[in-house]
Amino acid sequence: MPKKDASNDEELELDKVGNKKPKQLEDLPGVGEATAEKLRKAGYEDFEKIAASSPHELAEVAEIGVETAKRVIEAARDALEMGFESADKVYERRKSVSKLTTGSKSLDELLGGGIETQAITEFFGKYSSGKSQIGFTCSVNCQLPKDKGGLEGNVLFIDTESTFRPERIKQIAESKGLDGQKVLSNILVAKAINSDHQIVLAEKAEEIVTKNNIKLIVVDSLTSHFRSDYIGRGSLGERQQKLNKHIHHLQRLADTYNLAVIVTNQVMDNPGVLFGDPTTPIGGHVLAHAATYRVYLRKGKDDKRIARLVDSPNLPEGECVFRVREQGVCD
Repeated sequence: MPKKDASNDEELELDKVGNKKPKQLEDLPGVGEATAEKLRKAGYEDFEKIAASSPHELAEVAEIGVETAKRVIEAARDALEMGFESADKVYERRKSVSKLTTGSKSLDELLGGGIETQAITEFFGKYSSGKSQIGFTCSVNCQLPKDKGGLEGNVLFIDTESTFRPERIKQIAESKGLDGQKVLSNILVAKAINSDHQIVLAEKAEEIVTKNNIKLIVVDSLTSHFRSDYIGRGSLGERQQKLNKHIHHLQRLADTYNLAVIVTNQVMDNPGVLFGDPTTPIGGHVLAHAATYRVYLRKGKDDKRIARLVDSPNLPEGECVFRVREQGVCD
C-alpha cells in the first residue's frame, strides 16, 4: 500500500519487503552515478533491459562484481514485479505485432501474413536459392507504408558473406516506383569480418535502433563466420554457446523494440541421409530452437523458387512457389 513520506508528503510505492521502490537506475543497490552512466551508454536505460540480462553480462558492461550485478538484477525485477500473467493480457500485447510483406502473396500466406515482428525468421538453403534476395526485397519493403505491407521504418543489415549489393536494392526500389537513393540512405550496413565482430555489431545495434527508427534487422548469413572460425569437434561447444547468445540477443532486440529479424543460413549435405533430401541447416539444435519460423528454400526452374515452412509455433507446415525478378521477390 502506498505510504506518505513525512518530509515532502509525497506518496511512495513500496516493494514486497516494505522498502521504497527504485524509480531510476541510481536507486538500484550498488549503482552510483558513474555505474548508471556506463549502463545507459551500453543501452541499459530502463529496468526491463536490466531485469532481462544475465549477471555476467551486466557485470562486464557496468564493470561491477557478479554478486553486485545479481542484486541489481533482482532489484530491477522486484520493481517491475515480474512473474506470471494471464494469457488474455499476453493476447492483447500480441496485437502490437506487425507483418512485413516479402513481396510475394504466396510466401506471405505461408508465413501467416508476412515476416512477423517480435520474431526471428530464418531462411536456409543452398546457394542461389533466394536467401539474399529476400533480405534485399524486405529491406525495401520495410520502408513502405503499413497499408502497403511495410513497417514505415529503416533497416539494419549485417553482411557476413560480402554479398550485400546496393545496386540490386536500388534496382528493386526503382522497379517499385521508389526513390532508390533515398531507400539506400535508410539502410545502415555493417560488414562483419569474423564471428566476434558479428556479435559486437548486434550488441551495438541497440544504440542505433531507437535513434534511427529501425524496424528490420537482416543478418546475411548468420552462421558463415561461426562455421569458418570454429573448426573441428573440439570447438563445437564454444561455437554453439556463442551462437546461442548471439541469436538470443537478436530475439531480445525484436521483443524490446517490436521489430522484425531475418536471418539467412547456410546448409550442408548430411551423409547419414541415404534416402530423401540430405540438405541440413548449419547451427544444429541451438538455432533450430531459437528461430521462430524456419523456411527451407530451394531453386526451381528459371526464376522460380520453392519455399517450405518447416517449423513454426502456430502455423502448419506447407510449401509455396515464388519468383525472383527485377522487382525482387514476387509471385
